[in-house]
Amino acid sequence: MQKITLLLLLLLNTSIYAQTNFNSETLKVTRADLELNVYEKDSTANALVLYEYGNSYIDNNDFSLVTEEKRKIKILNREGFNKANVTIYLQKSDDRKEKVKNIIATTYNLVDGKVTSTKLSDAHIFEEEYNDDFTLVKFTLPNIKEGSVINYSYTLQSPFKFNYQGWSFQSDIPKLYSEYNTSIPAIYEYNIKLVGGQKLFKNDQKIKRNCLYGGNGSHADCTISSYAMKDIPAFIEEDYMTSKYNYLARIEYELKVFKGFDGRINNYTKTWKTTDREFRTDKDIGKQLSKSFNLEDFVSHSVITEKDAYKKADAIYKHVQENYTWNGDYKIFSDVSVRDLIKNKSGNVSSINILLHNLLKEANIDVNPVLISTRDNGFPTKIYPVISDFNYLIVQATINDKTYLLDATDKYLSFGEIPFRCLNNYGRLMDFKNGSEWIDLKPNKLSTIQFRAELNMDKNDNITGIVNSKQTGYHALANRKRYHQNSDAYVTNLEDRYPNIEISNHKVTNEEKTNPDFLETYNIEYNWDETGDNIYLNPYFTAFFKENPFKLQERTYPIDFGYKGAYYYILKLNFSDAYTVLEKPENASFALPNNKGTVHFSNILSGNAINIMLKISFQDAVYPPEYYPYLKAFMSKIVDIQTNSLILLKKK
Repeated sequence: MQKITLLLLLLLNTSIYAQTNFNSETLKVTRADLELNVYEKDSTANALVLYEYGNSYIDNNDFSLVTEEKRKIKILNREGFNKANVTIYLQKSDDRKEKVKNIIATTYNLVDGKVTSTKLSDAHIFEEEYNDDFTLVKFTLPNIKEGSVINYSYTLQSPFKFNYQGWSFQSDIPKLYSEYNTSIPAIYEYNIKLVGGQKLFKNDQKIKRNCLYGGNGSHADCTISSYAMKDIPAFIEEDYMTSKYNYLARIEYELKVFKGFDGRINNYTKTWKTTDREFRTDKDIGKQLSKSFNLEDFVSHSVITEKDAYKKADAIYKHVQENYTWNGDYKIFSDVSVRDLIKNKSGNVSSINILLHNLLKEANIDVNPVLISTRDNGFPTKIYPVISDFNYLIVQATINDKTYLLDATDKYLSFGEIPFRCLNNYGRLMDFKNGSEWIDLKPNKLSTIQFRAELNMDKNDNITGIVNSKQTGYHALANRKRYHQNSDAYVTNLEDRYPNIEISNHKVTNEEKTNPDFLETYNIEYNWDETGDNIYLNPYFTAFFKENPFKLQERTYPIDFGYKGAYYYILKLNFSDAYTVLEKPENASFALPNNKGTVHFSNILSGNAINIMLKISFQDAVYPPEYYPYLKAFMSKIVDIQTNSLILLKKK
């Protein structure tokens, strides 16, 4: 018996080993790579990077930046076929451009027990102009099948050394091994940034003497670095997140100092003090911020003489908001012209918000511009100024010791609101008198949805009633937009969202499109399910969350709602004397750790009426990834309450 047990254990271990015995050490394709079609650490993976290698260095002949890339990928199923489509982005600027050469690509298959290979021909490598900044080189590996293994390699040659070639260790498919090597001469000094939560398996550095020659006997040593990660999980995007580039494991470079062989020194990365000074004199933003205007050309005399600073600022804000249209461009460092905006009544983000800034300043309101990066653009670097990280400009106004963030590009924003796209944790307040500083972009107020409904059952068992709804904050903003852009479509969509009810007499009780609250009322007829003499009712004619948005087994990046939220649902159902409540849902209360979120659900039976109350609150706008399993369970319970809370009314 002991021998049989030992044999079974050996067979089990052999089976486990066989499922993981991919060659993740070289570009060479092995038989095991082709035979294995299971990646046990991620059964959902469609493809798997078995091995990838990068090596960047400065060429001794023309001082170009050379990067060699090699990659081997296992295609696990048909959904992974797209990994055989390769696109290389080549940067260009004026008369300088990147080049790619030595493209070698091969597809390997196992056919009738034999390993076959199919090489990519040069005729199937294509080049196309993408835009003013990039040219694309594309190719697709041939003869792709389920179980194929592909490998390809190429060499990039770049004249652009300001941003040394970065490396992405993580992508949308898992990787067994990823390595990046660099050789950086001492004449180039870079800021090096490791992004993402994955840990390096290898992080080695050494000095190589006299690796780069500059002529006339001059030379420079190089720092040789080797970075590697193993068993890197796929990065899967999910709801409630900012840009994936905030979290993808990768290494980035930005040139800090260049020391020429001739003795010259160029400093590229500056301090914020230096950056502030340059902004003041910048030909675009700096020059535009210094322009002055006659307020009488824009607002009425009553606004100019208004003694209440808040009312005056609000009136100026509304003027810019209503009279100038955002053209959709985020440009903040180019094509900025307030005068063109005034002339054309349309312009980019900077032009509109700089006009707002200047008019508020003319009205003696304390204002400063704020540089931000939008949610889909990634977080700006904090440790040193990287101006290219910013893509948006808003305004901060201080009135009676209270600060307001303003953006006049959206005609539905209330005073003190900024668009959801701007809620990206922090921005840089450009105070040219006292120095710039980082400020918080998270709104302090709750955004809420409130439903109050009273339904009545008549003698014919018809259930009708009235609903009063109130939304505040970002929930209100979304509904204001939908309603004012097309009120008929809004009501139709409301009925589509609530399939069990018919809506009539819909009214919005505060018509102003910038009101911070959105109030509506309407009559409903509830369509219930009948089984014999029984009535089954789901008391939630509307669901705050129809399904759990959190489906991953593990999430390594924060859950970012953008704002704190609360949801309230109160329903009173008056039923006829002919019925009695046979079943009703159970009361429930639960919370996230540290009470960072709570749910309270109750129902009270009083005579011929039942009162249902559901209250959900999220106390934080952003939750760290450690909260993910708790949020996942938390949301699952909320969905269950709203979909499975049935009331059974039985005839007496």
